[in-house]
Amino acid sequence: MNPRRASKPIQIGKVTIGGGAPIVVQSMTKTDTRDIMSTITQIRELADYGCELVRVAIPDAEAARAIKGIKKGVSLPIIADIHFDFRLALMALESGADGLRLNPGNISEPKKVSTIVKAAKERGVPIRIGVNAGRLPKAENPDLSIAQRMVEAALKQIRILESLDFDLIKVSVKAFDVPTTIEAYKDIAEKIPYPLHIGITEAGTPQTGIIRSTVGIGTLLYLGIGDTIRVSLTAHPREEVIAGYEILKSLNLRQHGPVLVSCPSCGRAEVDIVRLAIEVAEELLKINKPIRVAVMGCVVNGPGEAKDADIGIACGKGNKAVLFKRGKKISVIEEKDFVSVLMREVERF
Repeated sequence: MNPRRASKPIQIGKVTIGGGAPIVVQSMTKTDTRDIMSTITQIRELADYGCELVRVAIPDAEAARAIKGIKKGVSLPIIADIHFDFRLALMALESGADGLRLNPGNISEPKKVSTIVKAAKERGVPIRIGVNAGRLPKAENPDLSIAQRMVEAALKQIRILESLDFDLIKVSVKAFDVPTTIEAYKDIAEKIPYPLHIGITEAGTPQTGIIRSTVGIGTLLYLGIGDTIRVSLTAHPREEVIAGYEILKSLNLRQHGPVLVSCPSCGRAEVDIVRLAIEVAEELLKINKPIRVAVMGCVVNGPGEAKDADIGIACGKGNKAVLFKRGKKISVIEEKDFVSVLMREVERF
């Protein structure tokens, strides 16, 4: 794995981005921001799953004003997602937004951007320049690739911010196409010192979106690129947070909550290992501390994998399983007790 790219640190609320700080997992609410209580409830749930930054949509003035009420009920920093109307960014700042996301594809006029930047600078609020392949400003050079056009759009707006002596900047250049996204991030990572927010935009439902996001985000992280991540899914945002941490854990970049090792099952298994693994995975969602748990289905790889885990079971013949703790056999348990006994040991551990 490549060394992580050095970047200038910025502060969004109490969360440090870049500068060697841990890679941050963020998400976006899917409630109507104007519904303050529903939005607070969803943000609190995201916080329970480990989300560290949350973005909210600001479609109108009422949503911008709602930030003030939302912030009273949550602990996570709130980033206002602004499109088309620069005045909504000003309202969001007045309501206490901890960060702004601006898309050069729909707010690019220097005068409007300058107005936003001056207000953000007064409050010390960072701005993410969020470029999406689906909405790009007109290219100065029509021969450029999509990735090159994305970088061009980001750099143009960065220059405006820098001309106003503003450097509380975070940047993203996201596309649905994974190779395009990787190309754009590799390019811009060499040209700017600012932290990068990475992800694959409009990745899809969990079944396919997690795969697409993992390939894109995982590749960039392996290359040392990325300071914050979001797995964009057509699903409840908690699924984005869970997937984000799994990507980070897979690359040994962060430890958050349990790691479940489970075999795929096959004709040798004498218990329903698929059902068992799903049950255990659901129970492990309640655990925030890092622990390695193994659920194995037969004698081929089961004992070895279970021994390597902090807590593990290796199922065998006669609907029974051996329970291991840090490589030592603790007991033999019956199938009806698999989940309850395993989780009891996890909680004790």
